[in-house]
Amino acid sequence: MKFGIALFCIAAACAQTPANFEESVKVAMARSIAQQRASIRAQAAAAAKTAASASGTAFFTEAPPAGLGIFAECDPLPTEQLNGIITGAAQKEGVSFDLIKAVVEEESAARPCAVSFRGAEGLMQLMPATAEELEVQDPFDPKQNVDAGAKLLKILLGKYDNNLTLALSAYNAGSGRVDQEGGIPPIPETLNYVADILRKLRPAEDKPAGLAPSVAALEPQDQQ
Repeated sequence: MKFGIALFCIAAACAQTPANFEESVKVAMARSIAQQRASIRAQAAAAAKTAASASGTAFFTEAPPAGLGIFAECDPLPTEQLNGIITGAAQKEGVSFDLIKAVVEEESAARPCAVSFRGAEGLMQLMPATAEELEVQDPFDPKQNVDAGAKLLKILLGKYDNNLTLALSAYNAGSGRVDQEGGIPPIPETLNYVADILRKLRPAEDKPAGLAPSVAALEPQDQQ
C-alpha cells in the first residue's frame, strides 16, 4: 500500500513538472557558477593586493615574471602532468611544445590557480572574455586552459605570419595594441615578457653572436 502511494506521489510530481524544468535548472546553475567565479576572482585580487602592500613587502619572495598572476596560492602543477597536457595541446593545435611551456612558465609559473590584478586566470592567464570566446568552461582546469592558450597562440601566429615576437607581444598586450603601434608596443612589461620567452626558447649559449636589431632591442638591460 505504501509503495503504491509513493509511486502515485512520484507520478503526480512528474506530471506537475514543467516541460522546460531541466533547462531552467541548467540556466540557474550556470548563473550560480558564474557568480561564484566572479566572487573568487574578486577575493583573489583583493587578497593579493593586501598581501603585496602589507608592511611594504611583496607578495612573492622574488619579483614574479611579467605575466605572473599575483595571486597563486597553490603549488605548481607536477612537471610530468604539465608536460602531458602541453604535449596534447601542441599536437592538437600544431604549436611548438617549447613555446607553450615557455608561455606557461612566464604567465603563471605553472600554478593553475594564478589570478592577475587584471583578472587573467589559470596556467596561461586567459582573460575571462578570451576564455569565453574560446569556449573554456573552467579557466582553472589545467587542460582546458592550456588547450585554449595554445589555440590563441596559433591564432596570433597566423595573424602575424608566424612572427613570434609580434604574436607574443599580442598575447601580452593585445593584438589591438600591436596593430595600433604597427609592431611591438613600447611597454616595459611587454618588452620584458617577450625577451624572457625568447631567452627560454633560445638559451644564451645557443644565441648567435649578432642578434637581429628587433630582437636585441627586446633584451632587458641588467639591473644596476
